[in-house]
Amino acid sequence: MDSQNQSNDRSELAALREEVAKLKNERTALEAQTMLLESLVTMASKPSSEGVLKQALQETLEISANITGSEKGSLFILDPAGKIADAILTRPEVAREMRDRLIGKVLDKGLAGWVSRHRQIGSIADTETDDRWVTLPDQPYQVRSALGIPILRGAELLGILTLLHSAPNHFTNKNAALMQATTNQIALVLENARLYSQLNQYAKALDDELEKGRQIQKDFLPYEIPQLPNWEIVTCFQPAKQVAGDFYDVFQLPDGNVGLVIADVCDKGVGAALFMALFRSLIRIFSEQSKLGGSPSDILREYQPSQGWICDRESINLAHINALSAIAMTNDYVAERHWQMSMFATVFFAVLDSATGLLSYINGGHEPVAIVSDKGVKLMLKSTGPAVGMMPNMKFGIQQIKLEPGDILIGYTDGVTEAKSPDGKLFTDKRLRQILEQPAASASELLKRVTDSLFAYMDDAPQFDDITMLAVHRYL
Repeated sequence: MDSQNQSNDRSELAALREEVAKLKNERTALEAQTMLLESLVTMASKPSSEGVLKQALQETLEISANITGSEKGSLFILDPAGKIADAILTRPEVAREMRDRLIGKVLDKGLAGWVSRHRQIGSIADTETDDRWVTLPDQPYQVRSALGIPILRGAELLGILTLLHSAPNHFTNKNAALMQATTNQIALVLENARLYSQLNQYAKALDDELEKGRQIQKDFLPYEIPQLPNWEIVTCFQPAKQVAGDFYDVFQLPDGNVGLVIADVCDKGVGAALFMALFRSLIRIFSEQSKLGGSPSDILREYQPSQGWICDRESINLAHINALSAIAMTNDYVAERHWQMSMFATVFFAVLDSATGLLSYINGGHEPVAIVSDKGVKLMLKSTGPAVGMMPNMKFGIQQIKLEPGDILIGYTDGVTEAKSPDGKLFTDKRLRQILEQPAASASELLKRVTDSLFAYMDDAPQFDDITMLAVHRYL
């Protein structure tokens, strides 16, 4: 009886040990599969870095080998032409030259070549009886069973996963099914990585083109600001993107007067930048070439705004009006030839006689331009006409004022007043006006005060619009 009990105990103990071993194996397999899933998730979430992707593929191959009990394995990544773009080995102990030679032969005649041609799983129970296996004379390891799985995305072969063992009949149907599910995920990751690479190449090419555009646009801005006796002219230009719709210009006219422009083309990006170049060029060309005919009275009837002139009629400078007629000509050119693009610009264009301080201007729908003295804001030069380029044959009123010694003219685009703080609040006209009300000894000082306050207000908030300013100071 005791002998029978002992025999039963031994049987139960053996069965228990077998069950424990089975559970351990299942737990090990589950842990390995969990690691495999984590590796696949890593690949799917970080396809942008070639180094991270290759490391994740290496880990995936190692885990696949562990799950199936393989001794060696390889992962061939193919390019769109079907050639090997990269080869990852579980234990790359062979020299690179030998490795490349072996890979080439295997992909040509071996199991990997068979899988590549048939686009299906290839399982070899015994390499000595299966002609799909090619034993190479310089092969550095023994193989008796092998498993090859195609990495497919639709009909396209992206790669081949191969697992090897030195014993025959090692790989089961369960191994094959698990590895096929694995390669399906690898295929998705590889396709995403390829698409991301193409997107990166396109983005880089686009970025290079935008950088060229930025440089070309920069060349449209004046290289040097004209230096005038007893005058100071300073600017600020901070585009929100690589190319901008804002622009400023300071240039001398043939008669010695100085043209001052600050403008903002509607919209943003490349389209606005192209029209910025067009507006800038047209204003320069037309202002230097236009010659109005008729008597002063005729010209006044054509260009005088309803609110009348700020200066005395006797001080009218016809050369200024000649130059300012460029706005009407630019408006008609853009509206008639590019109406389908619906592009326009707000423009402040002034002509300055530096000897007398006489300033004639058109404000085509632009932000008011401030005249600042030692007592604060002296005058706001508001709109005298519509934005430029909206419709042909629009009327633009011309105003004339005189900048006195000590006066500072400062113009800006709406990127200043509409700049946002980190919590989304606008800088506002009121805040800018408070800064302008404080006396400044120079245009440089005033512009610095505005920019310091503006960028401190914005802090680390993104810049949504171009920021452009132009300041002109007549010394005492």
